[in-house]
Amino acid sequence: MKNKKIAMLAAIMIIVIGGVLYYVYDRLTGNHVEIESVIAEAPAEDNSGVISGNAGNADNTATSADNGAEDSGDAADVDGTWTIGSDSKVYFSVTTSRDTVNYEINKVTGSWELNSSDPAQTKAEGTVDVMSMDSGNAQRDKHISEAEYLDTTQFPNAEFKATSFEGLPTAWKSGEVYDVSITGELTVKGITKEVAFTGKTTYDQDSLKLEASTVVTFGDFGMKNPHTVVMETENNLTVELRLLLNK
Repeated sequence: MKNKKIAMLAAIMIIVIGGVLYYVYDRLTGNHVEIESVIAEAPAEDNSGVISGNAGNADNTATSADNGAEDSGDAADVDGTWTIGSDSKVYFSVTTSRDTVNYEINKVTGSWELNSSDPAQTKAEGTVDVMSMDSGNAQRDKHISEAEYLDTTQFPNAEFKATSFEGLPTAWKSGEVYDVSITGELTVKGITKEVAFTGKTTYDQDSLKLEASTVVTFGDFGMKNPHTVVMETENNLTVELRLLLNK
């Protein structure tokens, strides 16, 4: 009987210790940050062609037609300098053999100067405070901040300066989503590389919104691959922009 109690106690201890170790492993290697969207998905249409969520009656249709001019944002409304708002975020993602881990950076500044009639005059630049990154695990964040990786002590900021744009409309319509490609120079850890962000943008409720991404590698910016003995890490890093801009 005594041996059975000892065996049962040992089994319980193994289960408890295993659970603790898994919790620690999950906290260290799992993803704890979800990438948020700033552009709402278009409402689905049913078989009748009516957009779900709208009343679809004659009065509403007529009102929409009468207010068509108000719904459309022309170049005079959209052109000018837009400033990146405080709700904007930049993410970068690292895929390991365990999970795809997202890092959130919520300190983003910069501007987007739009010129619909002359796209060559359109400009954009942004700066992120890399030291504000958060993966939901302080120990992991400290590790990726070290000199062989982002070296945030010496290089606390990353910067992007656009050089060309594709897909921007000459006349913006409020609520319309446009596919866009933005090529420019990304500077991380003091190293500058040309990249192209592809995604979508929209002008909605007096706000300019942008969701776009690009893929780079650790080696592009002089960083080591942070793989470990127990976990492999892909060389690619995905950088995601989630920007809200206001005049």
